[in-house]
Amino acid sequence: MKIEKECKDCILAQAVRVGEVLNLDPTRKEAVIALTQKHVQGLDYALTPPQNAYKIYEDIASFLDMKDIYKEIKALSTKRAEELLPECEDLLRNASDVLLSAAKIAVAGNVIDLASRVQYDLKEEVRNITNLEFEIDDFLSLKNALANAHEIVYICDNAGEEVFDKLFIRTIKSLYPTTSIYYFTRGKPIINDITYEDAINSGLHEYSEVIDSGVPTPGFVYSMASCEAQEKFARADVIIAKGMGNFECMSENEYKNAFYLFKVKCKPVGRFAQAKLGSIVCKNGRSSKKI
Repeated sequence: MKIEKECKDCILAQAVRVGEVLNLDPTRKEAVIALTQKHVQGLDYALTPPQNAYKIYEDIASFLDMKDIYKEIKALSTKRAEELLPECEDLLRNASDVLLSAAKIAVAGNVIDLASRVQYDLKEEVRNITNLEFEIDDFLSLKNALANAHEIVYICDNAGEEVFDKLFIRTIKSLYPTTSIYYFTRGKPIINDITYEDAINSGLHEYSEVIDSGVPTPGFVYSMASCEAQEKFARADVIIAKGMGNFECMSENEYKNAFYLFKVKCKPVGRFAQAKLGSIVCKNGRSSKKI
């Protein structure tokens, strides 16, 4: 999915959020916004939104002299997600289809997104998620693919989500214990996305092999991945990609074994995916556009 002119407002809103979240003084707030405005004027419309955004965040981090600008916020997001674990465990114990419920809980975590202009209440999302239906519902195909998979690549998204990813991965492993699962993290801190360190701290290595993908953008780009990540990605029987950023980047290719799990949080993604704003999606890559 290529970036659209409509994305400019979202990127500028992210710059404002940086100043607010980090409680910057007025001078530095204005400087961050000015820096972002300069980038926005030179957006490359042949690239995806995440490919455009990562250079903006690199420059913001450099200006603020902070390697991981949302480090404290990410830790807080994870803590809040962990507080909901008992409730999620109850949902799984009472589920008629534990895999479906675990997948939906993972999608509920996708509301933790500092890059989104629309913000959602995590607790409310978790409590309501099992009553929601996927607007694009390729879950049966995902379920069948998982049952026959030897190797799965699971591509992460935002910090805090890894708590719910772990529940989903644990569920997959309980059903298919011989399946190998590789959990791909971002190659470096970008917005509030999950890094290798974040995943290890949350215990993802207990049920999967955590892989630093090497990708610096807030969305998986195969050509930017490390050799190890490219090899595992190419070999995987099933790819589970969380969040809009991964969908935006990966939908540029027809990955038939990929399944995108996310909540639609902006109109351009909704139009491209053909799903309503606020809906949840389980979309198979064979129905994505091939560019």
